Amino acid sequence: MKEVVSSCILPQSHRTSSLRTIANMLDNGGVCGIPTDTVYALAASCKHPEAINRIYSIKERPSEKPICICISNLDQLRIINPPFSPLLWNFMDLVYPGGISCIVQKGEWLKKLGVGPAYETVGTNDSIMIRVPDHTVTAHLTDMTGPLAITSANPSGESDSTHHDMVITRLSDKLDAVLCDGYSNELVGSTVVNCTKINEGIIKILREGCVPTTKIMQLFERAKNTPGVL
Repeated sequence: MKEVVSSCILPQSHRTSSLRTIANMLDNGGVCGIPTDTVYALAASCKHPEAINRIYSIKERPSEKPICICISNLDQLRIINPPFSPLLWNFMDLVYPGGISCIVQKGEWLKKLGVGPAYETVGTNDSIMIRVPDHTVTAHLTDMTGPLAITSANPSGESDSTHHDMVITRLSDKLDAVLCDGYSNELVGSTVVNCTKINEGIIKILREGCVPTTKIMQLFERAKNTPGVL
């Protein structure tokens, strides 16, 4: 690992104080590298659209590529009662938390969730991708901060970061902090599923990641076969 000469701090994930430090940085408009249940991610608070724009610059990410949101659990969605169909709810109950990202229709419900300031900055004009990682550290962090905008912690077009050292080596000079958690749980990112036409009985795998397509389709069939859904 190269010597870090930037002001990027490197707290350890097993300390509660480290999570508070990262949460405070994000709440104040910082951009941090964090672990997830798949690979490391860059995170910014949805309270700070300018921080989300920084992620694009840090990664040199094309502006046409949307950034998803990360929440700690589905109860955060249930409380605000978005207009999701029973089939979509059943499917999300089966896949979350886990290494799957569901794309759903955007709406005013996002503002109730806490995405308000970043509504125009995350997702596309009419859709948003949601992550609910199966990772204790990430869940606790997002409980502290509210919804985060996240994307993989690597320069655009390069391989995913599977250890905090990779994030530090490649991006620490542009980040405020990296939450160090050792090796990632996976070698690739989440599987991305377009659920915008789920009410027509259709889902589409846009990217196969750590969860195989066959597993996704099995879960979808289970969701459809739940009594009272269709």
